Amino acid sequence: MDNPIDPNTTPTAQHITCEIDERGVATVTLNRPEVHNAFDDILIADLTRVFTQLGNNQTVRAVILAATGKSFCAGADLNWMKRMASYSYEQNLNDANNLAKMLYTLNTLPKPTIARVQGAAFGGAVGLVACCDMAVGSKLSKFCLSEVKLGLIPATISPYVIQAIGERNARRYFTTAEVFSSRRARRIGLLSEAVTEEELDVTIEGLLEHILKNGPCAVSAAKKLVFDVANRIPDEALRHTTSELIANTRVSAEGQEGLSAFLQKRRPNWYLS
Repeated sequence: MDNPIDPNTTPTAQHITCEIDERGVATVTLNRPEVHNAFDDILIADLTRVFTQLGNNQTVRAVILAATGKSFCAGADLNWMKRMASYSYEQNLNDANNLAKMLYTLNTLPKPTIARVQGAAFGGAVGLVACCDMAVGSKLSKFCLSEVKLGLIPATISPYVIQAIGERNARRYFTTAEVFSSRRARRIGLLSEAVTEEELDVTIEGLLEHILKNGPCAVSAAKKLVFDVANRIPDEALRHTTSELIANTRVSAEGQEGLSAFLQKRRPNWYLS
């Protein structure tokens, strides 16, 4: 049985750190620099638990995913891969399901998420970046969907990477396993911004300044709205659903506060100066 999660505490984990500042901005940092923050089963379990806890914490308003050292994440850990080589089908399936659960938890986290990418982001790391709502990368960063070099495929990360970069680009980079630059990553949609390493934090801070001016419940609902509406035809059912959504938000406590603040020309009560 999973351990119960207390949403009011700061998460702790073996291979990552998590800090929540006074604004409610949580920074989750991959902390295995000696192996370029490579994935293993422990790191995957840590991330799943921490993402879940942050999603349940009502004081958290945004989440940054960062990493220590020269690389954001080098993909699968070598020792983990050695163990997987001798796994049975059932053990491999369980391992893959755990990774898929972690990626889904990050992708659907009910807070805006920002990936802070420096150095290499290879293999599963591209999935992490794709699962975040925004991604700011260093101009020196390199990316690679390297699985086919090992006779494998990027299966568990594929839904998120394809959504981020599109089918045609996925067909190229899934099959060539070529390394591509942050400039290219920006062009195909994997990165939101590509900046100098010195500009990483100030660029992320600029995004946070915008997010923190907005209604927390509205931000969460707006993110969910994208999942609910994307790729749907605007038929009568969808029109009715979206009309219900805006009506509900207008009469909600946050919606009423936002409208009142606008009409009274004052800052709403969630605004952080």
